[in-house]
Amino acid sequence: MRRDELLADRAMVGTVLCRALARRTDEWLQRIFSAEVADSEGIAMVAVGGYGRAELCPYSDIDLLLLHRDRPDIGEIAPRLWYPIWDEGLKLGHSVRTPRETRDLAKTDLDTATSLLDARHIAGDAELTADLTADNDNQWRRSARRWLPLLAQRVAERHRRCGEVAFKLEPDLKQGRGGLRDLHALRWVEAAVFEMDDADSRRLWSDYEVILAARAELHRTADRPGDQLLLQEQDGVAAALNYGDADELMGAIASSARSIAWRSDEIWAWLRESEMPPEWRRRLRRRQSRNNTELDAGVVVQEGRVVLADDADATNPCAALRLARAAAAHELRMDRTSLGRLNKHMAPMPDRWPDEARKLFVDLLMTGTEAPPVIEALDQMDLFVRILPEWAPNRSRPQRNAYHQFTVDRHLCEAAALAADLVDRVDRPDLLVLGALLHDIGKGYPGDHTEVGMELVADIAHRMGYPPTDVDVLVAMVEHHLLLPDVATRRDLEDPDTIAEVSRKARTVQTLRLLGALTEADSVATGPSAWSKWKASLVRELVARCAHVMEGGDIDEITSRFPTPEHRQMMEAGERLVLGEGDTLVVIAPDQHGMFSRVAGALALSGLRVLLAAAHSEYGMALERFQVESTLGLEIDWPQVTAYVEQALAGRLAIEARLAERISTYEVVPDLAPKPVIAPKITVDNESSSTATIIELAAQARMGLLSRVTSAMSQLGLDILSAKVQDLGGDVVHAYYVRDHDGQKVTDDHHMQEINLALQHAIDSCNA
Repeated sequence: MRRDELLADRAMVGTVLCRALARRTDEWLQRIFSAEVADSEGIAMVAVGGYGRAELCPYSDIDLLLLHRDRPDIGEIAPRLWYPIWDEGLKLGHSVRTPRETRDLAKTDLDTATSLLDARHIAGDAELTADLTADNDNQWRRSARRWLPLLAQRVAERHRRCGEVAFKLEPDLKQGRGGLRDLHALRWVEAAVFEMDDADSRRLWSDYEVILAARAELHRTADRPGDQLLLQEQDGVAAALNYGDADELMGAIASSARSIAWRSDEIWAWLRESEMPPEWRRRLRRRQSRNNTELDAGVVVQEGRVVLADDADATNPCAALRLARAAAAHELRMDRTSLGRLNKHMAPMPDRWPDEARKLFVDLLMTGTEAPPVIEALDQMDLFVRILPEWAPNRSRPQRNAYHQFTVDRHLCEAAALAADLVDRVDRPDLLVLGALLHDIGKGYPGDHTEVGMELVADIAHRMGYPPTDVDVLVAMVEHHLLLPDVATRRDLEDPDTIAEVSRKARTVQTLRLLGALTEADSVATGPSAWSKWKASLVRELVARCAHVMEGGDIDEITSRFPTPEHRQMMEAGERLVLGEGDTLVVIAPDQHGMFSRVAGALALSGLRVLLAAAHSEYGMALERFQVESTLGLEIDWPQVTAYVEQALAGRLAIEARLAERISTYEVVPDLAPKPVIAPKITVDNESSSTATIIELAAQARMGLLSRVTSAMSQLGLDILSAKVQDLGGDVVHAYYVRDHDGQKVTDDHHMQEINLALQHAIDSCNA
């Protein structure tokens, strides 16, 4: 069929490539049909589905209907047509039916009915194809009220199953929300009940081309069928489509997918409100009962939507904010015509915001989960950037790692929405939601996003009319938005120096509590890897301890809780203990070289991930406490775990050999691991603690890493006082408080060089 020459032409991409492949396939099938069918009267070869739309990606199925008018020889003809396709190695979707059989099936089967809406004649009796497609089009329109609710249900189910194209790390370009199938569904709706607005149609097809081009290149570069754009394929697809890099590709896909998703939602909502299938009618009637109710100055409800009144000043940005606040507060959609008026006439927000604008903006954010879709609507109509120009570089900006689940702009909206649920924890709810919306706004700009963000937020807050003291608080929220999670997960909360340093940076209890709420909102909005019960408890404890000290409390009352008096008593008496309860393992045993590493190895062999560890030695005894979780989310089998620990302590467990065996069985293949969040590195900090050296290492998450790293430390004569492990979705950050064999901080340069060498070797050995 000579497809290879088309696929080799890298200048041919997107729709051009797909249509060229469809034309080449048409010509080839027409030759086969002519050779195998002497008499074409009453028989036709019809392309349906994606092939019918002439959107043939390199590994798309060839979907064909062999239509016949009761031809007695159809059983002989069909195989002669199908076998050349199979011999070519192409995937064929085929059916053989009469027009009546096809029409009857289309009356009861939605997939058949929609596939025929995209039908295209290939060969044979063209009149037969034309009659069938005309009949199906008429039948589709007549059956619209029966089919459209089912189609809407299918769309919603598909979105739930496949997620968002714009925000998934590895999106499903076809089935995901904002993907190709959404526009197919809109074509089918359009064939039934309405003609799409020209502006929407142009934008949708432009966005569709972006997604289709990515899918076609995914097939070509991966040399296999597939709709999910995996991380390892994104660089190749970006290069093939002449994007600067994979980030630029994923940004374009995110922008187009957001546009498709929003316009699709608008059209489905309009359909529910205008066509009114029976199951939708009651909901609309409830909304219409509020028609012409004034919700705000110049804002009313009409037919279930928030509408800008005819006499409202569409040049005033406050009009847009009133419309948005009313929509979010009453859980209604904004009227498209009203948004169009604003898009045409609204001026940018002035350099000094009116007080009303600041209040409206904060009120919108305070609606919580209702705010993001409203902000999305404003953004799709290019209104949000007129209110907040600094937003523009962050629009659809991807964050391509397993740690983040959203683009930068959506992350900020989600963080603000989550912050609105936490306002009872702070004295200034307005600063909390605004700080959450703006904390990462520097990510769209060159340079360190925190430093850039501080400058941007200072300017924004000043324009909004906040007094200097509030501006300082907002800037501090941006500057220190990572302070609490970093300290809580990497520093010893028993160390008075830790509490003193955080208190100094927060400056006031008000800012501290704002940072505490921001941390939770930011982390939950980031993704599952960024927040956990363990992390939440550490952040809450850190905030409580710092607040205690900042409010005049004694620091000794909140530190030195490890070891407990009971532990000290057991150690003085020389008693042994290996006890696992809940999520914590406590070990008391005669002090021995490498004890921490041995216990850590036993835990790794038991399928447990260490989150937090502390160690103490006294009276010739060692005390170790490990907080753990199952790597598989299973209940911890403590009898088995403690048996492993006992064997390890007795030197009867081949930890290294067993770890190597377990790694070869269970470890993730490196090429399929998530993209690293941070660069691998080792740092030594002698400033943050007055009593110990802090060694921090960042590395790709690997089974047995803790055991090998702590073994290396033991070999260099380091005593581990505490350890914390932060999971960053494919990466981990370990923080160790250590002392040398004399109980002092590590200050010798040669010793530090050897430590770095040993730890790097331990990391490399886990990646080998």
